[in-house]
Amino acid sequence: MSHTIKLKKGFDINLAGKAEKSISKAPKPETFAIKPTDFPAITRPKLLVEEGDSVKAGTPLIYDKMAENVMYCSPVSGEVAEIRRGEKRKLLEIRILADKEVEFEDFGSHSKSDINSLDVEKAKELMLKSGVWPNLVQRPYGIVANPEDKPKAIFISAFDTHPLAPDYNFTFKEEEEAFAAGLEIIKKFTDGKVHVNISEDREMLKMFSQAEGVQINRFSGKHPSGNVGVQIHHIDPINKGEVAWTIKPLGVIQIGKLFLNGKYDASRKVALTGSEVKEPQYYDTYAGASIKNITKDNIKSDHVRYVSGNVLTGERIDADGYLGFYDEQITVVPEGDFEELLGWIKPTTSKLSFHRAIGLLSFLNKKKEYVLNTNTNGEERAFVMTGEFEKVLPMDILPNYLFKAIMAEDFDEMEALGIFELVEEDVALCEFIDVSKHELQILLRKGINLMING
Repeated sequence: MSHTIKLKKGFDINLAGKAEKSISKAPKPETFAIKPTDFPAITRPKLLVEEGDSVKAGTPLIYDKMAENVMYCSPVSGEVAEIRRGEKRKLLEIRILADKEVEFEDFGSHSKSDINSLDVEKAKELMLKSGVWPNLVQRPYGIVANPEDKPKAIFISAFDTHPLAPDYNFTFKEEEEAFAAGLEIIKKFTDGKVHVNISEDREMLKMFSQAEGVQINRFSGKHPSGNVGVQIHHIDPINKGEVAWTIKPLGVIQIGKLFLNGKYDASRKVALTGSEVKEPQYYDTYAGASIKNITKDNIKSDHVRYVSGNVLTGERIDADGYLGFYDEQITVVPEGDFEELLGWIKPTTSKLSFHRAIGLLSFLNKKKEYVLNTNTNGEERAFVMTGEFEKVLPMDILPNYLFKAIMAEDFDEMEALGIFELVEEDVALCEFIDVSKHELQILLRKGINLMING
């Protein structure tokens, strides 16, 4: 039985710089990179290549010693140009000097009838060795799914409500066949339901709204209504001992292309967004792309911050940094490394405030697009119990008490207060409105790691 859920809690951050629905033909990036840091599950990465090795799209580059059958593969063909390490020889990046034309490992194509009749173990084997398996993310904990588990259900959010998020109706409008094939594959991995969650507030592609053999649920409301964790909470919450999997539409499409064409196709349309972009638009590229050619001559100033992903949950990268494995968006905003005297008290409509702070009159014009910088407007201070977090987190969870339980490393309280249902993106709005200026996403991941290792 499908659900229609109207969420009243949340907060939309309406930023300037939304991508126009056009594709730019930027020069192909010279280098691409796989970053183990994109995958919280990887704790002991093992290299399978050396500098100078030739690879194809789909050639395994690393695996985790704790899950040796899950391969993390090259998104393009070329030569392993550099293996970058950090402190204590921590593996940071495997950089690939890309060929002009992408060559693919051949994993064998399948007809639609083959896909329907394919054994689940054979499907799993192909997904594990080809590079598409990491698209499956486990709840609890938000880590790459364990191939040995059988999830109680699989969830797909077919819309994104993050600031300046890419429009799936535009980026996936020609991917109906691959999405349908990917759905047929992932349905094999659960005895429960596959949930495709769509927005009640916007037009949706038929490949989402009329998907076959799945349960279609409708959500309306402000951000974070598009977060799959919020959707799971309202459809089939995760209790202790239960496992559910999530996957983005792009991941379903990659799985579909693998079985239809026999290729690990890491291509994607990426939205270049943000107030500091001269012409925000979409670009055709691949996972792990260097953003240098994408942003070249299209940024208004040098004093900006580049983010792989959105401003709430994305990763800060350099001007020649690399797109994250799960990201379909690059955001460029003003750097906020300055102090502003009485910035919170001067009457203005140019600043966004959830709290209706003195002088900040943003609530008077809800349609205004804001130019926000990275300034936190204050330093970390004592944890203030304001009761505001509950207004932006549409879940039956008490986030203030959960954060305090994490600080105290109280495992029983963390479990009782709902840590199994949360990952970083679910508390990003709490961090945005936090008057205490705590890095709540980092704090939550600390609690998750304690639960995993404790």
